[in-house]
Amino acid sequence: MLLMTSIIAAILTTIFVKLSFAVIGLRRKNKVGLGSGGYDDLERAIRAQGNFAEYVPIGLILIACLELNGAPWWLVMLPGVTLVVGRLIHAKGINEPPPNFSSRVLGMKFTFGTLITLVILNLGWSLCGLLI
Repeated sequence: MLLMTSIIAAILTTIFVKLSFAVIGLRRKNKVGLGSGGYDDLERAIRAQGNFAEYVPIGLILIACLELNGAPWWLVMLPGVTLVVGRLIHAKGINEPPPNFSSRVLGMKFTFGTLITLVILNLGWSLCGLLI
């Protein structure tokens, strides 16, 4: 069972839905069916949602692999929490007018740090499993 992954995925999905509703709301407000129509706030919302959609799936896959391979719950939850934190910081930074570059960078540092950590954890956990 993927109990920790399910909790992390539910939290991340809630954030994604919120980002998506922001795009939908701005599209309606500005009467834009496709693209950003030249509206900066809509462009930021689209990129916040898109960036989230680009990075979260691979993180969830790596978290699920770690849990499926028998890692303790805390070792699964810790990178899950840092992924959530990173994605929240990035989304907030990109949606602030003008975009808060330092928040975006910090959010991406959390995200990349989490992904790299998950790669190392998965390789280490898998190799230990093969050797035992």
